[in-house]
Amino acid sequence: MKYKIFANHAHVFDAERRPDGTVDKLLKLMDACEISKAVCFAPFKGQTSDPDIDPVEWLAREIEGKDSLIGFGTIDFDRGDIEKQVERIAELGFKGIKVHPAAQEISIVGEEARRMYEAAQDKGLFLSFHTGIHWHRISDYHPILFDEVAFDYPMLQFSMEHIGGYHFFKDALAVMCNTKRPYPRVYAGWTSIAQPDSNPPSGWTISDEELRTVIYQTGNEFSIFGLDFPYNREDSTNKAIERILNLDIPEEAKRGILGENLARVLDVELD
Repeated sequence: MKYKIFANHAHVFDAERRPDGTVDKLLKLMDACEISKAVCFAPFKGQTSDPDIDPVEWLAREIEGKDSLIGFGTIDFDRGDIEKQVERIAELGFKGIKVHPAAQEISIVGEEARRMYEAAQDKGLFLSFHTGIHWHRISDYHPILFDEVAFDYPMLQFSMEHIGGYHFFKDALAVMCNTKRPYPRVYAGWTSIAQPDSNPPSGWTISDEELRTVIYQTGNEFSIFGLDFPYNREDSTNKAIERILNLDIPEEAKRGILGENLARVLDVELD
């Protein structure tokens, strides 16, 4: 592999909950796909086999001593201690937080989310948001709302994973372009892009032209590659990597997407 790959967006679970989504299975996928490092997300509330398990503490134990894995925490928005949860994520050495507004049934601009943004901004944590249709009221998670987040919390950096998907691609791109000044702080998450142009398109179809447009309009430095493990396996991951390598974009953009941009924003050495 010509590039050292540092991938975002791996969900991991305990073996009893999801045996194909463990840390060991992720490491095997990384070996098979020649991925040097990956960001892995703590499970959300309700995604552990034992409801008494603290997902963030569990992830910290699972990846301890595994230098190729970088942890992101998650927030239980039903608890009243949102700021303390963010503080604990930072104390554990995690670099960011995974947020899925639709699955977690929160409003992007609601009070609970804003408390998290404020605390995450203070701790310098990066946020990875799911974007795209996910069977919850769209008014809570329409990607255009991220424009409010970017302007209300100007030091907060975050990614819009799936770049809005088929249904909201242009809205996600609009947010990225609208927040380039005075300095860019929103990243395109090139996640679930194994499927190229298809007819009819799937919910995650992003065309080659659209991917090239992201680079042309936002620059080489603001796109990051994502796995969406375990929902995407080795075959899809290799296809996504090949698609990036074969795309008609600058070599600098390819290096950035496949690892350099994520390493820079998370202050992680890409070795």
